Parts: sequence; structure tokens; C-alpha cells
Amino acid sequence: MPYRRIVLNAGHYYHVYNRGHNRELIFFERENYLYFLRQLRKYLIQRQVADVIAYCLMPNHYHLLLYINVDYLSRAMQQLGVSYAKAINQRYRRVGSLFQGRFQAIAVDSDEYLWQLTRYIHLNPVKANLVNRPEEWEFSSYPEYLGLRRGTLPKLEAMQDYFESATDYRLFVESSIQSTAIQHLMFDE
Repeated sequence: MPYRRIVLNAGHYYHVYNRGHNRELIFFERENYLYFLRQLRKYLIQRQVADVIAYCLMPNHYHLLLYINVDYLSRAMQQLGVSYAKAINQRYRRVGSLFQGRFQAIAVDSDEYLWQLTRYIHLNPVKANLVNRPEEWEFSSYPEYLGLRRGTLPKLEAMQDYFESATDYRLFVESSIQSTAIQHLMFDE
């Protein structure tokens, strides 16, 4: 496979995402989402490769906002992707690619982009008409941001400099589902 167009450097934030091959499902039932999150914890957090700032797992794709701690994120993401794909292929007796190639990454180059990206990630299930309110989607870090769930996956401290409270963050996220400020972040799911 060709090399990445952008270099993934430690000490920076990145929007990391991927989707199913031919836009097909990558999560088929609740346990799949939970397994992916366990693998994410194993390959990225426990090995201190990256901090997960925000995430959202959708039926046919995922979004991660990561702060990279080391220069080998690509290897860890490959391990995560292969581990998950093998488990899904075995579980559902399928063969072939699960993901549409290697994961994609976009550098977060400003504070404004950082918090706009968290809003985009957390509103994904609403945009896809899976739920009416973002906190209703179980496979997102949004409930942690609001204090509705005490998960340990997302590192919320990164956003505390920008929002004084969970209420402030909720108002920010829900202020505009179709904000023009986040349109450039969207990709065709």
C-alpha cells in the first residue's frame, strides 16, 4: 500500500476514521461495538499509543479524535483493524476485507477545529437518523462529556480548557446540527 500523505506525529491531535468495504456494515450487533472498544483500549490506550479524546462508532464507519503519544500510531491502528476484522470474519463466517483500505487521518491544526470536530463526531448518529438526541447513542463518548456515564475511554481533560461545564458543552454541540463550521469535516458515509 502507498505511504500516507500526512505524517502522524506524536504530540498532535488527529481525526482518525474508516468505513466498511463498499460502505457495508462493520458492526452487526451490540457486542461488536463493545469488542471494538475493548480492542481500542488494548491497542491504543493500554500501550499508551494515543489518548482517545472523542469517539463515535456508527454501523458502517467510525470516528476517533486522538492525541498521539508516540510515532507508531499506524502500526497500532493496523493491529486494531486486523484484530477486529479477524474476529468479525470468524464470528460471521465471512471472508475478505471488512474495512475500505487503511484508516484515514486528518491533522487537527487549530483549537477551533478541535472543538468543532468533537461536535461533528458526537452529532454523527443524529445526522444519520439513528437517534433524535446525541446522548441516546450508546457507542459515542458524548454521554461521558455530559456526565451521564462514567466511562474511562475518552480523556475529557483535553476539552476542559474550552468548556467550563457539561452544560456548556451540551449547548455548544446541540446549538447547530447543520453548522456550516463543521460541513468541511463530513465525508460521504
